[in-house]
Amino acid sequence: MRRLIPTRESIRHNRWLHWLGPALHHPRLWHLSRRGLAMGVAIGIFFGVLIPIAQIPLSAAAAVVLRANLPGAVASTLVTNPATFGPIYYAAWRLGSALIGEPVTGQAPQEMPEADVEIEAVVARESWLGRAIGRLMAIGRPLLLGLTVLAAASGLAAYALISWVWAVRVRMRRRNRMRRRTQT
Repeated sequence: MRRLIPTRESIRHNRWLHWLGPALHHPRLWHLSRRGLAMGVAIGIFFGVLIPIAQIPLSAAAAVVLRANLPGAVASTLVTNPATFGPIYYAAWRLGSALIGEPVTGQAPQEMPEADVEIEAVVARESWLGRAIGRLMAIGRPLLLGLTVLAAASGLAAYALISWVWAVRVRMRRRNRMRRRTQT
């Protein structure tokens, strides 16, 4: 994995990233530490689930601001990809509908919310576009709430899991070293 990560020197001499200056060269952005990697992956998963567009630049910017592991943040945004996008967004819509208290059926609601009557006047409801806009408006609130809750919970779970796995690995290595010392 370290071969795939660009070096500081390659980034420092990159003409597209040179304008970022010292902010991108902070050592904590590139160091593999328990807290830095856990924070980076949590940031990447959060933005990867929550935002369908521009996930990588937003997670990279958040990692730079929070001094988290930058490669971990960028790589973990790939949690949503063409294979996982549909199931994640469907689960988020179901979760948001359950939290709002709307009845959850197997398909999206057919009626438009009352607050969006102006859109109905602009686009005839009988047209294909009108029906599509109506369905999107009806699933918008539950989807947004579900995505927010799912992104936050997934990010926190990733942080806790990486911290726990890292700590267990350190304990196991320490225990093995101690065993080797006592055997010799």
